Amino acid sequence: MTSSSDRPSPRAAGSYARFIPREELEGFSAWKPGSFGDDPSLKPQAAPPVPDAESLRRQAEALALAQARRAEEARQRAEAARLQALQEAREGGYHDGYRDGLEALENFKRSFATQTSAQVGALLQQFQQQLEGVEQDLARRVTGIVLEVARQVLRSELQLRPESVLAVTQEALGSLLTSARHVVLRVHPDDHALIADGCAELLAARGARLQRDAQVERGGCLVESDIATVDARVGTRWHRAMVAMGQSGGAAEWDGPVAASPAPASQSQHRDPAAPAQETQA
Repeated sequence: MTSSSDRPSPRAAGSYARFIPREELEGFSAWKPGSFGDDPSLKPQAAPPVPDAESLRRQAEALALAQARRAEEARQRAEAARLQALQEAREGGYHDGYRDGLEALENFKRSFATQTSAQVGALLQQFQQQLEGVEQDLARRVTGIVLEVARQVLRSELQLRPESVLAVTQEALGSLLTSARHVVLRVHPDDHALIADGCAELLAARGARLQRDAQVERGGCLVESDIATVDARVGTRWHRAMVAMGQSGGAAEWDGPVAASPAPASQSQHRDPAAPAQETQA
């Protein structure tokens, strides 16, 4: 029978329920108590030395220099960033301005080309109109000169060849109908004798009376009858020729305004009394 002192205590059995074998206790060493005076961690450490004023000044200066350096670096970085942003803004503005300038230039070129084309077209049209006006004026002047020369040549021809009135007279009498009665042939007084000799037979055949009329230009004649009038005066023939050529005004006149064609024999009372006709029986 065992005694109660040999039994394990219930508390001890509850706290140390398992024994750990030696094989499982790796990395452990037995602890041996030593001297507490040999532990350096337990020795009192010496107090740090108190810095003097010079050291504090140098430290403050070093700290201030470091802060100044950092501030300068920060300022330089900020300045560099500002310059970079400014450069980028300048480049962007340059490119934008260059693009806008090119666009504005193209718009100006198109507008200028359109405006210039319109102005040139207007100038060309105006020049063409002026040129046409000059050409027309020149043509009128040349035509006037030619007609004046022709008028002078014809007058000279009538003076140099007065016998040409015979052909005019024969043509005028021949164009009158044979049924015409009361035929009167009016000629210039200077052509009277020439026509009386050269057209005597024709005048007798038509029963026409030959009369002197100062209103009839030399080289022409005027034939009146009861049914028609043949105006073969030089001025009238000249006027008809000029009208047929499209001329008017002074160029179409032989010598001043062309008088109206005389009335037929039945209306001879309307003739100018200042120039009485002299009748001669052919």
